[in-house]
Amino acid sequence: MARPARPLAIVNARLLDPATGLDRPGDLLVVDGRIAEFGRKILEAPEGTETVDAAGACLAPGLVDMRVQIGEPGEEQKETILTASRAAAAGGVTALACLPNADPVIDDVAGLEFIARRARDVKMVKIFAQAAVTRGAEGRDLAELGLLAEAGAVAFTDGTRAVADARVMARALNYARTFGLLIVQHPEEPRLADGGMMNAGETATRLGLSGIHPLAEVMMIERDLRLVEMTGGRYHAAHLSTAAAVEAIRGAKRRGLPVTCDTAPPYFALNELAVNDYRTFAKLSPPLRSEDDRRAIVAGLADGTIDAIASDHRPQDQDHKRLPFAQAEPGAVGLETLLPLTLEMVHKGEIGLLPALAALTCRPADILGLPLGRLAVGAAADLVLFDPDRAWRIDAEKLRGKSRNTPFDKRPTAGRVLRTLVDGRTVFNAEA
Repeated sequence: MARPARPLAIVNARLLDPATGLDRPGDLLVVDGRIAEFGRKILEAPEGTETVDAAGACLAPGLVDMRVQIGEPGEEQKETILTASRAAAAGGVTALACLPNADPVIDDVAGLEFIARRARDVKMVKIFAQAAVTRGAEGRDLAELGLLAEAGAVAFTDGTRAVADARVMARALNYARTFGLLIVQHPEEPRLADGGMMNAGETATRLGLSGIHPLAEVMMIERDLRLVEMTGGRYHAAHLSTAAAVEAIRGAKRRGLPVTCDTAPPYFALNELAVNDYRTFAKLSPPLRSEDDRRAIVAGLADGTIDAIASDHRPQDQDHKRLPFAQAEPGAVGLETLLPLTLEMVHKGEIGLLPALAALTCRPADILGLPLGRLAVGAAADLVLFDPDRAWRIDAEKLRGKSRNTPFDKRPTAGRVLRTLVDGRTVFNAEA
């Protein structure tokens, strides 16, 4: 990526680094795209330095989003790398890992090279790719995991599909253990979920919609945890949505298994009642769950059982979303609302600011093995400047991505991104 022509000093900021627990007023200096100095005062800035007065706003590492679906290649009408990059920058996301569920599926080196080339062309946020565990993400034959890792894949997943065959998952985890790779699972037992449209229960019955039982999630996780015990492979459960799944991961961590997990804002900010009136924008995969499940997700984040928060960005155009509930595709956009929805838990006193930011920065970076998500001298100047208290209302029509399918439209929230920098370059400025 291109380097900025001038050094940059951000002064009068509230410096936040979740990795070290730093939370204090100070300044930060960027030279040649890297953090040259930060502390209470910059001792000496080079001649010609541009100065930005943060006026007390928070300056933190840029967000690292480990679960983003992009329509390119194959479904550019939903999202492109350019439009996803714009949305990410507006949301304070400086690095993202896209899922392999494109057309064609990213299961070979050519697919990885395409993503890398398009990201270089766009030159905004850093885009990494997760490759498919199995060829075509069809759950049968393993992809060439070793070659894909050498070509830059940061993790292996069939994305929006579960690896349902236990033998295939065991082989993938064995390979992961041998070569230090990460296997990411969409934890949902396919046969139990087949035909389901929302969470099984009273609300589904009242609406006359077929349900997906919460056990479909934890059954897959518990099976996979047995396979992790057998193989020792690194395993990550994506977008947890149920109390039982949180408890299963909590127990696995107590036993010392190499297991991590994430969730997404809909699962701690909404429950199944958001589907009332057959709102297709609230049709997600996994589905929105009960209020007890929502509270369990919050508790799992607060005690560290859930390692990361991802946007689970899954754009859908109107032709796929504005349909009868049964025919509508699942998914919601989330890049631009990731930070403010996470900050809702902070404002409610459910989780501290630094732990919340850790789940958005250093923890997902560590899971993916990326040297990102930290304030450190010499580190890439991937930064987000934000006002945690600035109130605003989410407006789907003003989102910068190509699709507008958010269940949070018109929701009042607080926490606004003011500026986003990647390698010291400003890629988003709210005042511009």
